[in-house]
This record gives sequence, structure tokens and C-alpha cells, in this order.
Amino acid sequence: MTPIRRAYATDLSDAEWALLAPLLPPEKPGGRPRENDLREVINGIRYVLRTGAAWRHVPHALPHWNLCYQWFRHWRQDGSWQRWQDLLRERVRQQLGRHWQPSAAILDSQSVKTTEKGGLRAATMRRRRSGDASATCWSTRKGSC
Repeated sequence: MTPIRRAYATDLSDAEWALLAPLLPPEKPGGRPRENDLREVINGIRYVLRTGAAWRHVPHALPHWNLCYQWFRHWRQDGSWQRWQDLLRERVRQQLGRHWQPSAAILDSQSVKTTEKGGLRAATMRRRRSGDASATCWSTRKGSC
């Protein structure tokens, strides 16, 4: 039996686990039983995502960082992570009495300003000085330009 570990602020609560557990993939029939608790794996993933730590900095009390990363990568690539997020967001919206799908978006003033200037490229390009010579106009600048 494993000793009870200290809880982290990023750990799933029992209520959160009750919502998430039915969405997780079941064990494959006829295969080896899982050696790791998926709740602890998700706690490791949440630790990295909430704290911004590197995967290798997952605390030793949680499953090995590589295991957490492999599960996260697998769920992200097969679309499970996004499906769970969408489903949970829809449930929260319905509980709040809202339509399950958002109907509006918010643009901040910075987004509008950058698109008026031509996007990120226009905002980050160096301004050309009048004294700069280009290959096509070099001869005309000194002479008859």
C-alpha cells in the first residue's frame, strides 16, 4: 500500500474527479491492467499546466514526469483533451442557465489595432530610412532621381 501523500493546490477535488472519471478511456479488455492511477496522472498534468513548470519538475510524490507527459501528449493528439474541455464547458454553461454554445466573442483594442496596421508583420518590420539604398534604385539616387 502506498503512503498517503501531501495534497497539492493543483490536485483534482473529489467533485472534479467525479465529473472527469467517466470521460476517461476504460482499460482495454484482455490487456494488462493499468499500473498507474489516472487520477494521479491527471494531477501531474495539472501541476505542470497550472504552475508553468517544466515536465521534468513534476514532484516525486506524483507519477514520473515522462508518464504524465505521455498521457497528456496522447490525449492532446487524439483530441480527447479538447473534447473533455468542450464537454465540461458546455455543462458549466448549462448549469448557469446559458446556452451550451457561446454566441459572442470579445476582441480587445490591441487586436483591432494590429489588424489595422496590417498584422504582426507590419508592426515588427524595421522602418526604412531615406538614406538606405536598394539594389534597384542605387544608380538613380545619385544621378537623376
